[in-house]
Amino acid sequence: MKSFIGTGVALITPFKKDLSVDVEALERVVEHNIKGGVEYLVVLGTTAETATLTKQEQELVKQTIIKANNKRLPLVLGVGGNNTMDVVSQLNEENLKGFDAILSVSPYYNKPTQEGIYQHFKMIAENSPLPIIVYNVPGRTSSNMLPNTVIRLANDFKNIIGIKEAAGDMVQAMELIRTKPEGFLVISGDDIITLPMVLAGGAGVISVIGEAFPKEFSEMVRLGLQRKVDEAYQIHYRITDSINMIFEQGNPGGIKELFKHLGICENYLRLPLVNVNEDLSNRLASFAKNF
Repeated sequence: MKSFIGTGVALITPFKKDLSVDVEALERVVEHNIKGGVEYLVVLGTTAETATLTKQEQELVKQTIIKANNKRLPLVLGVGGNNTMDVVSQLNEENLKGFDAILSVSPYYNKPTQEGIYQHFKMIAENSPLPIIVYNVPGRTSSNMLPNTVIRLANDFKNIIGIKEAAGDMVQAMELIRTKPEGFLVISGDDIITLPMVLAGGAGVISVIGEAFPKEFSEMVRLGLQRKVDEAYQIHYRITDSINMIFEQGNPGGIKELFKHLGICENYLRLPLVNVNEDLSNRLASFAKNF
């Protein structure tokens, strides 16, 4: 579990103009983050546009990252969905070699009860060969995984090692931190409140902005974990504008636009996602230039 204390980054999937996977650009993104000092990499999450990738493309992304990483950092693989038995099938059939844990989102669209959410993750925990980080993101799932449900899972299944908490609610995050069993990781899924969550006792972050500015963001988290509050907040406020901008017109449109201005990859997206508008692009370019 110590592998997942600090900064993880939710990697994008770069595309070429013809919308095929840009393997060379993905290798650059991986190297940019490893050299930047992040603690681990998250593969095929929401930010990777996984919903628009074929199975063959998903395998290409996985193998590209495994090879580029070359065992330097722990890898977390996104394996989730709103069909419990399909997720179980993925866990039984997916090639999980090279990965250290899975990140599994709370079921979306179906809007299950808290008991339904518990039973979903119970089934996953009983079938997963890897440790599990559950993922609460009500803005995408339309249901909130409440602290009581999370703590129940944490107590009942030792292979559920943490939660990526992205409700954007500090009160809920603090309740998780207050009531969690020892060793259970409460990981921020919201870049803007990462530092307050860390200072409240959180374990770190799975970040989007961190993959653009890995050196600065991971240093901020480390300073927070060391309780060097003033130094950490200096970085937080320096980065704040970019966090707000990359989510202003949706993820990963904003972060891909920022990567374009940083010269790491192009900003191509697959429908139904579209590029950010010219005004936001110009503001991101200005931020990148002056950062």
